[in-house]
Amino acid sequence: MNERSMKLLEFHKIKEQLIEKTETTLGAERAEQLLPSSNLDEAKRWQDETDESAQIIRLNKSLPLGGISDIRDSLKRSKIGGVLSAQQCLSIADTIYAGRNIKAFIENIEEDLPLLTNLVEQIVSLKHVQNEVYRCIDEDANVVDSASPGLRSVRSTIHSLERRIRERLDQTARQKRSYLSDSIVTIRNNRYVLPVKHEHRTSFGGIVHDESASGQTLFMEPNAIVQLNNDLQAARVKEKQEVEKILRSLSELIATHEQDLQGNVKILARIDFIHARAQLARHMNAVKPKLNDHGIIDMKQARHPLIPADEVVANDVEIGKTYTSILITGPNTGGKTVALKMIGLCTLMAQSGLQVPALDGCELAVFRDVFADIGDEQSIEQNLSTFSSHMTNIIDILEQVDNRSLVLFDELGAGTDPQEGAALAMSILDEVVSRQARVVATTHYPELKAYAYNTENVVNASVEFDVETLQPTYKLLIGIPGRSNAFDISKRLGLQEDIIERAKKQIGVDSTNVENMIYSLEQSYKQANKAYDRAEQTQVESEKLLSDLKRMYHQFQQKRDQLYAEAEKAVQSEIRRAKREAEQIVEEIKEMKDSVNFKEHKWIEARKKLEEAEVSLVDEKEQTYENEQLVPLEVNDDVILKSIQQRGVILEKLSEEEYVVQIGVMRMNVKRHEIERIKEDDIDRSPRATVRSASSHVKLELDLRGERYEDAINKLDQYIDDALLANHSQVTIIHGKGTGALREGVKNYAREHPRIKEFRMGGEKEGGSGVTIITLT
Repeated sequence: MNERSMKLLEFHKIKEQLIEKTETTLGAERAEQLLPSSNLDEAKRWQDETDESAQIIRLNKSLPLGGISDIRDSLKRSKIGGVLSAQQCLSIADTIYAGRNIKAFIENIEEDLPLLTNLVEQIVSLKHVQNEVYRCIDEDANVVDSASPGLRSVRSTIHSLERRIRERLDQTARQKRSYLSDSIVTIRNNRYVLPVKHEHRTSFGGIVHDESASGQTLFMEPNAIVQLNNDLQAARVKEKQEVEKILRSLSELIATHEQDLQGNVKILARIDFIHARAQLARHMNAVKPKLNDHGIIDMKQARHPLIPADEVVANDVEIGKTYTSILITGPNTGGKTVALKMIGLCTLMAQSGLQVPALDGCELAVFRDVFADIGDEQSIEQNLSTFSSHMTNIIDILEQVDNRSLVLFDELGAGTDPQEGAALAMSILDEVVSRQARVVATTHYPELKAYAYNTENVVNASVEFDVETLQPTYKLLIGIPGRSNAFDISKRLGLQEDIIERAKKQIGVDSTNVENMIYSLEQSYKQANKAYDRAEQTQVESEKLLSDLKRMYHQFQQKRDQLYAEAEKAVQSEIRRAKREAEQIVEEIKEMKDSVNFKEHKWIEARKKLEEAEVSLVDEKEQTYENEQLVPLEVNDDVILKSIQQRGVILEKLSEEEYVVQIGVMRMNVKRHEIERIKEDDIDRSPRATVRSASSHVKLELDLRGERYEDAINKLDQYIDDALLANHSQVTIIHGKGTGALREGVKNYAREHPRIKEFRMGGEKEGGSGVTIITLT
């Protein structure tokens, strides 16, 4: 791909935005190396990868990229027999954990993500390497005592010696307090010393290791602890040897899996790179383009990706179907170059696996090369004029262009005599068009309007200009050549009418007729576009209305069936209860039969009425349900929610059938038949209790470090309840790295909690694997 053209189209600025979306240095490195592909299959695969990652974002899920480090140098060092530091070993273990975490996340997601799934399946678990590092090294990159029996023993000796030294120094300090400038124990040259007044140096006795800046205080090691300090130094040397032995063992373990770890790093870098492409697409509100190798570009409402969303003007662009070249004519208003760059930049993005800012369904071609001649440059090194500089570039383009090229010319033929420049421009266009390349060119030469009109495969276009505001609208008009607007602009600016009229007489009748024709075409084009937009809007609204009606009818049927089932269940339950009571009464009556004047026919009649009760009760329930008249409710009406028999108040009326109701601290949407208005006589006139928001005192993070496992989970449970009450949407749980037990406990808790929507490990700047980010519903 032509590097000069990519620079002119500012593709490097797109890469800068992409780098900002990466979460690791590995992903940023891949983004920095990004180049468009001229291979259709490769470009399609890149687009599919980006779209799969975009699906994850659309599900409101976060890819857990936290804990990934660039461990490649450490792996090389271990491979050649070097001993890694504790921090390097810990970074490798964290990266292993992150890889396994990402693999589990992708494999457990509901969406079908074949490319990403295939990618993470290549990640080698290496859990035993991770566990061994975590066993030996804590979250602060310190080798722990339990890493080996030898280390535990020597550190126990060190602690014992330090305690004996301090005790001896404390005793000396008490006995010779008058000799000391301060009764503190300090360290110089890794040996314990006391601050002795200079004048008592001889009488104190010991070895001088340092002195204060003023020279009034000497830091002396008393003779009584010299041997203890020597023993301590020897123990520390042995500790260092034990630590190095542990780190060497870990380094050798890592070295045996160096190839698998290097492969994991490449995969994680690629996943971060793909995820960054999806994040950039979301930021730009971009879509996945359909790619082809037929030179077809068809974009609806495409936007320049480097212009802010609130400033950019969207345009429709089509080339390669009925024509292969677009010639944008008209005065230098600024909009032509923007349109030119937008087409070129969107093409480069599509060939790089990046989604493009346009409406869904857009299509772009994969070109072998994209050539551009844009800008008013002078070649100072070659002492060339603007025209010469452009011509040198055009000559270079003509040597390479073919039917798989996209060529972008800005102000073709400018910088020289207008007649010669226009003729040269037409000749250059003829050559490029004859090679079947796709061409978009801009010019302010009026002669080229007729050229575009009369030349096969070339179409006129222009950028709309608002004479009222004297500003371009940046709206691209395909099929409409640009017109000067000089007379209209001059008139709006206040130039005398007679001067304008004389100027009009200076131009030929043909030119005037052409300008009038262009004006008429512009008006017709605008009217047609407005009619099209209205028709399209009507169609969209109709389709939405139909969809809403179908959805509402389906919901109505489901709700109706549910209510019938609930009513039937309640009726049957009531009937069974009544039957049980009646049978009990019957038994009692039978027992009394011999002792009372019992009439058999009365008993038979009562039993018959009981059997008929089921049918009559069901009929009555259904009749009541069908004939119920629901009175419309208003805002501030007091109501009862029937299902839980709780009192509330109406906050908002969404429709005749749906309301927003406040019940205690809860706000909920309910249907009309689910609530019943409280009559005036039934309303409790006592003041309503107010609910104080918990958000003012519930923090956004919880630190569990140092807690016992059971206590930590209990604190987490209480904290999540408080955060939900405070309406927090996202909280951070700090658990540290450690052995990973507490981290797994937090994950298991989050996985089971019904109000936790998702969770992930912290990013590089969020605390890495030492924290878990939880999103609440």
